[in-house]
Amino acid sequence: MKKAALALEDGTFFLGRSFGAEAERGGEVVFNTSMTGYQEVVTDPSYKGQLVVMTYPLIGNYGITTTDMESRHPFLEALVVREASKTYSNFAATESLQAFLSRHGVPGIEGVDTRALTRRLRDKGAMRAVLSTADLDRRSLVAKARALPKMLGLDLAQAVTCVKPYEWKGDLRRPHELHVVVVDFGVKYSILRCLEESGCRVTVVPAQMEAADIRRLRPDGVVLSNGPGDPEPVTYGIETAKRLLEAQVPLFGICLGHQILGLAYGGRTYKLKFGHHGANHPVKELSTGKIEITAQNHGFCVDMESLPKSVRATHMNLNDATCEGMEHAQLPAFSVQYHPEAGAGPHDSRYLFKRFTDLMRTQRKETATTR
Repeated sequence: MKKAALALEDGTFFLGRSFGAEAERGGEVVFNTSMTGYQEVVTDPSYKGQLVVMTYPLIGNYGITTTDMESRHPFLEALVVREASKTYSNFAATESLQAFLSRHGVPGIEGVDTRALTRRLRDKGAMRAVLSTADLDRRSLVAKARALPKMLGLDLAQAVTCVKPYEWKGDLRRPHELHVVVVDFGVKYSILRCLEESGCRVTVVPAQMEAADIRRLRPDGVVLSNGPGDPEPVTYGIETAKRLLEAQVPLFGICLGHQILGLAYGGRTYKLKFGHHGANHPVKELSTGKIEITAQNHGFCVDMESLPKSVRATHMNLNDATCEGMEHAQLPAFSVQYHPEAGAGPHDSRYLFKRFTDLMRTQRKETATTR
């Protein structure tokens, strides 16, 4: 097999074997603690600009299926694994992980001590890195890694959003009582599936669409979706959220959408040391004390101390006590930092979609009463 090399900005260097495309890609390197769900990780638009290290040692053993896609194609820069399975066993699989990555131009490296790499990222934080199948020189790759832009300050939502609005085509036999507009900052298909399963007709719109144009679609509610990069440069999304809040349109923010909503409230966000990436993160719902095991993928967090008193925290991460959810006391808006659609991950948080549909129905009744 062809050799591949991975170099971090701090000088850390790994030599391994190439799988996937022969290419050179750079970005921020992060680790994901999921034991399964590598296809959902690879096709999650939130990983745009990042090289993903899978901590589970064997990846690719059940291949790639058409039903597990979370977007139109992979968006991550590269994949790093301990061992890429040479064979796959799954009646629904259509191709191997290696073939899938190669077909989409995404490089991968195996034979890397992913435990040592993860420990380094845990201790020093997420770093810029370059993976290459052409340049195997340590000094050259480290210099390339140091020359890359940092994630802080990058607006990557524009690189993953849809070009024009579209209707999500799910189970057309299901009755659609409510109409939801999803602002696509990098939305996962599982979010759209969950909304459709909750009885919603779903329209997906580009991240840059203004609030006035969204309101002309006459939605019962709006979802601010997940996505990649730093939320602060996404000024167009923040402005849209502000205008929708003023119009009292029911809002549900997820991941990047949660951060954008926090900024629209007047708060601040900050970068986490190495982020939360995995399908096994414990979160406490503060009102009930219930513990949810959640799927997560984010590198930034809302600073709850910066928010007005009208916004309260609803969920807390039990690993580091960071904010995982919030709601507004007077306005029909709430959000979570984690992924309730659970693709792939636990189903503990699916109740949030019912909470959103209940909020939309309540707001619809109140609006009808005041007319």
